[in-house]
Amino acid sequence: MRTTSRGIVAALALGPLLAGCFASGDGGPGTDGAGAGGRLRIALAVPPVQALSPYSNDATVLSKLSVAEGLTALDEDGAAAPALATSWKRTNDTTWTFELREATFQDGTDVTAEAVVGALDHANRAETRPRVLSDVTLTAKAADADTVTLTTKTPDPVLPLRLASPALGILSPKAYAKDGTVSPVGTGTGPFEITRLTGKTKATLDRYDGYWGGRAKAPGIDVSWIADGTARAGALRGGDVDIAEWIPTAQAELLDESTRHEVPSVRTDSLVLNTASGLFADAPLRAAARAAVDGGVLVDSVFGGYADEAEGLFGPAVPWAARDRVEVTGRAKAATAAQVREETRGRTLRLAAYTNRAELPEAATVLQQQLEKAGFTVKQDVREYTQMEADLLAGKYDALVFSRVTLLDTGDAVAYLASDYTGDGVYNIAGLKDAKVDRAVRAAAEEGDTAERHRKIMRAEAEILRTDAVVPLVHEKVVQGIADDVEGVLLDPRERSLVDVDTRIE
Repeated sequence: MRTTSRGIVAALALGPLLAGCFASGDGGPGTDGAGAGGRLRIALAVPPVQALSPYSNDATVLSKLSVAEGLTALDEDGAAAPALATSWKRTNDTTWTFELREATFQDGTDVTAEAVVGALDHANRAETRPRVLSDVTLTAKAADADTVTLTTKTPDPVLPLRLASPALGILSPKAYAKDGTVSPVGTGTGPFEITRLTGKTKATLDRYDGYWGGRAKAPGIDVSWIADGTARAGALRGGDVDIAEWIPTAQAELLDESTRHEVPSVRTDSLVLNTASGLFADAPLRAAARAAVDGGVLVDSVFGGYADEAEGLFGPAVPWAARDRVEVTGRAKAATAAQVREETRGRTLRLAAYTNRAELPEAATVLQQQLEKAGFTVKQDVREYTQMEADLLAGKYDALVFSRVTLLDTGDAVAYLASDYTGDGVYNIAGLKDAKVDRAVRAAAEEGDTAERHRKIMRAEAEILRTDAVVPLVHEKVVQGIADDVEGVLLDPRERSLVDVDTRIE
């Protein structure tokens, strides 16, 4: 079995933003194999939250399965590369022009500048805006049939990276309903077309023969969502699926070595604390929780060695992070165990974890013991993620054991920091409102020089860690399960790619 490595995220050079390579192989007919007619059978971990709407966490599924594309994509080094746009240029600090390639949507209509503008306008007007737009105001106009002009309110030196976000995939006009819902069924531009979505359990994808990048080698994909990690691993071992993502570390050693693939990941697992309400609105109590928690014990006891102890929000898969890391100063003094018991008398710390990643509930149990030793009374709530996302965003928990891909949205860390930790961030589970954090993230967002941008990102990291809104625990190594007769699977540290035109059963 051969796979394609996407490489560890490298330092982002703004020079390559203006030009790049995006190669898609010319596919041949699907071949017979374990899947009927050579169809790929894939087990994914997190069931759809909003019927695969790109404005939810479902957007990543559209990217992993090569259903939808943006104007740009990310190459192996994390730089912007052509996708639906063949080239682009920056005409001034706030204006860019993008030239479109000749392509069609899966409903047979042409990809035009008007269609692209409409798709981006819908994203801007969405009731819940995509996280990638949380720190930018974007205006799109059609300069002509094949040229789109994009203007930002303030300079955005990494706009081409932003447009590679799965949440900004371009769908055909018929995807967008008047009630604000968005359907990717038969409306994308990728080599695989969703033909049927069965609730939160299954999806059927067929090869789209009109794909601009060539005919996919697999005739289609049959997707099953299996939230239980043990069941996913079992489905692979039993031959029921060809690819099973996110194999739990406890199950990894049960797979044949040839089917077990370890991927360095930009995913960091942390304890996120609700700073807006409840116990952790109190800074000394947050500091006490941070002092009590030891992520290092999780590396072997929970992750079976498939993780590194966290040094901050960004781990070894982000090579510039360690080099530019800033010492954290100005933290609140931690309350003693006696003070914690007194301050929290009669109150319970509501600790959330979700089952989609099998290690998190086990990690929550270890963290509960550590927090109780520090004087807290802890009650866990462990459920499937889609059942608790609304409550998390509404601040109904005190703490969350959270696994986050830090470079998912754009390949640039600023978007993650802005969405998760600024006052107006759309994914601010911590409820953090801190002027120094906002200023630090804004300074990084405005920086156009790559090396200096990295340094400012790490200064922002230090400001965020100062607040104790988040306690980094471990940097994960993802294990993907792939059958021996499957070739061309994408092993992506950013977890936004899985199959493309070359993925197939031999």
